[in-house]
Amino acid sequence: MCPTSPIHDPELAAVAEQLRRMDPLGLRTARTLRESLDQIYDGQRTGRYRWDQLHKTEKTYFGTLVEINLHKAFNFEDGQVLDYRIGGSEVDCKFSQQLGGWMLPPEALSQLCILVWASDESARWSMGLVRVCDDVLRAGRNRDLKASLSAAGRDSIRWLFDHAPLPGNVLLQLERGVVDRIMSLKSGQQRINEIFRVAQGKIVGRGVVATLGQQDDYMKRIRANGGARTRLQHEGIIILGQWRSHAAIAKALGVPVPGCGDSLSVRVARADTRGLGAAEIRGTLWRVATPDDPVVEAPALPSANDE
Repeated sequence: MCPTSPIHDPELAAVAEQLRRMDPLGLRTARTLRESLDQIYDGQRTGRYRWDQLHKTEKTYFGTLVEINLHKAFNFEDGQVLDYRIGGSEVDCKFSQQLGGWMLPPEALSQLCILVWASDESARWSMGLVRVCDDVLRAGRNRDLKASLSAAGRDSIRWLFDHAPLPGNVLLQLERGVVDRIMSLKSGQQRINEIFRVAQGKIVGRGVVATLGQQDDYMKRIRANGGARTRLQHEGIIILGQWRSHAAIAKALGVPVPGCGDSLSVRVARADTRGLGAAEIRGTLWRVATPDDPVVEAPALPSANDE
């Protein structure tokens, strides 16, 4: 027997509370979805970075990949019939790249389901819970006897996160022509150098570096001692990473702070005084350069060994 609404479903409320407690801001879920997208693109081997570059079978498999990666990220218990067991309740997990397009199997009837949606194009994601009952499903079934939610069913979803920010894919934030030009460059080092020239002030994730580098140790193409940090230093560009010292510099400069595996480039100029927008790097004050500032040699950044 299904409750008449999620408000009167204590089991749904208990699962929702546990999910909120495990990931109150949704940051772990968002990172898992980002990593799942990068995993399905497999840019290190294929050079792909967009959903429309995937094969139909890969798009179908992506729902399974999300279910597996969320299982690993949150260490959920295995369900006996459905994907997970959360707070003592069997819970299924379904992903759709189209908001509202989830297909729910017969074994989920009367059970709880986590519904996940993500769009790399809009850099947004959502997660909700629904109790799967006949009165929230459309009458039609596909060949696997799966059904989608009716309008009433979509209204019955208890949203935990609704259009929350997804860690961005900088290759989708740039004009297609710019990306095509970068991808046409002959070497991975050239492609990585160029992304940090043209995408200043934007977070560049590890997946993007893998896609552009297309080699095993792609992250070394960012580092100093021959990587992009060295090659762009004479252009006045610094590349900040995930370390605490780099985060402090990013905050002082007023630019986004790179997270785990992220990088961010910015051209800098000498600052005259301390204060808002000025960062001290190895004893000298720097600020974000304006188009009118002349190009000067950028400072060497603290390394991981300096932490």
